[in-house]
Formats: sequence, C-alpha cells, structure tokens
Amino acid sequence: MSKYVKDLVTRDIKRRLDGVEDAVLVSCVGMDANTTNELRGELDKKDIHMLVVKNSLAKRATEGTQLASAFEGATGQIGVCWGSSDFVSLVKELVSLDKDSEKYDKFVADGGVMDGEKLDADALKAVSKWPSRTEQISILVGQILGPGSQLSGALLGPGKMLNSQIKQKGEGDE
Repeated sequence: MSKYVKDLVTRDIKRRLDGVEDAVLVSCVGMDANTTNELRGELDKKDIHMLVVKNSLAKRATEGTQLASAFEGATGQIGVCWGSSDFVSLVKELVSLDKDSEKYDKFVADGGVMDGEKLDADALKAVSKWPSRTEQISILVGQILGPGSQLSGALLGPGKMLNSQIKQKGEGDE
C-alpha cells in the first residue's frame, strides 16, 4: 500500500473515531462474510459500531488520543467497537457475544480502553459484571427514596394510629 493510500485510510479512521474515548477491541478473523454481516446487523440494533482495521493504521490514526493505548501490542487485523448507551453496556454485549460459541465461534473480545487506561480480556470480563448506567441510576434513586419513605412512615404512623383509635371510640358511642 502506497504512503498516499495509507494517509487516506488513516485520515478516514481518524474521522470515524473522532470523539470516541472508550472502545473495545475484538477479533473476528476467520469469520465468513455472512456471519460477519449478521454480527454487524446485531450490533447495529444495539447502537454499537464496529470498524475492522489493520492495527498499524489504527495506531497511526489514534496517535495522541485516549484510544492509543488500546493498540499497544495489537497484531494483525482488529475490530474496534464503540457506542451503546454506556461503556459497561457495550462491554456486557460484546462479552456475551464472545461467550456465545455456537453462533460466533471466531469472535473474541481481546481488550479495550476505558478513560485512557488499557484493558485486557480479563479486565473486560470484570467490567461486564459492573452495573450499567441505567442500573446505577435505579440503585441511586432507591437510595435517595429509601430514607424519605422511612421518614414518611415514621411521621404518618402515629397519626394513623391515633385516627384509628378515635374512630373506634366514636363507633362505640352510637
């Protein structure tokens, strides 16, 4: 590949990855075209983008960005996945596809980068066990509402008990 073509491809990769701060690197070497197309369609439904690139061109395109550390030590062709509602949801989806050996047996989640820090395959599996953004929000809302409901119960409880006693006394006088 000539230097001119490499520069064109590098600029295109840089343009596509512009604004991407967290990504997962996957390997899909050996998958046939139909399976790859099916995989891309499944990922697209979940708003996950996948770009398969040569690692040396990806290194050149991500030089000086947070994604640069992900490509250290990478060899051959590599898929870069980004998107979804949050990084944990992205990792959960890709790790679950990696475990699904029947459908995508050649698909492997190799590593990635989160907040500029390189992640290996084991770290990805650990991140996939974290709660996603929506799960974290529901936990937070529960923690915020919990003390309020206890306070409400404590304040309303004696009043309801007094009201019940007054009602019972009132019914007996008739």
